[in-house]
Amino acid sequence: MPEQTRSVIYKNVSKAFAGGVTAVDQVTLEIAGGSFVALVGSSGSGKSTLLKMVNRLIDPSGGEVCIGSDPVSTQPVHLLRRRIGYVFQNVGLFPHMSVAENIAIPLRLAGERDTAARVAELLALVELPAEMAVRMPDALSGGQRQRVGVARALATAPGILLMDEPFGALDPVTRAGLGKAIRALHDRLGLTTILVTHDMAEALLLADRVLVMQSGRIVADATPANLLAGTGGAAANALLAVPREQAERLAELERAS
Repeated sequence: MPEQTRSVIYKNVSKAFAGGVTAVDQVTLEIAGGSFVALVGSSGSGKSTLLKMVNRLIDPSGGEVCIGSDPVSTQPVHLLRRRIGYVFQNVGLFPHMSVAENIAIPLRLAGERDTAARVAELLALVELPAEMAVRMPDALSGGQRQRVGVARALATAPGILLMDEPFGALDPVTRAGLGKAIRALHDRLGLTTILVTHDMAEALLLADRVLVMQSGRIVADATPANLLAGTGGAAANALLAVPREQAERLAELERAS
């Protein structure tokens, strides 16, 4: 997929829900093709709503979302979503289907019937053993299920990967390992990746660019280094305060030992 077509562009985008709640408020933003961007903010800041406008799980009330120069609103949803991988916290594997069958769902929807070779390739891509193809989801750990979800999201070789709190239900060790694996996949496949997370440390460690949302607006847009230098403003600094305090307390404990 050409680089230009993998950029994501928001043009004065807003979303108001029933009851007058404005989740996204006039956001204008361009995410370059091939970049890894993290959207961070407290609960209710609008980050998941902004993300879901890309694959039309949510349609904006105003403005326009484009992939490259193409508005997503003009594209058939099923074709649009073949170009976009989507991973979310609860994975959504079908419990009555094997790992291989779950991974192959997007391929079968696209009309492919002989999916075994591609499934084997995808399992290797997410570092799961080939024999796991025949297992059922309830026989997997949380981290393994999430890797299957990533494999399924990448089945049709999309240029864009959307991730909505994908590691939220995982233990810290599994979460850290999977984060590193996702970053490696992003680099290897040349994806445009947008990660929604409430964890500022995770955003700083994985992303090239961090967008901080508050009350439906982007209030900071910077590299991890610039945010750590204090250039992001009050909302960003408030999110940074937690991992900074934890790091300081750990350093104190280490010095005292």
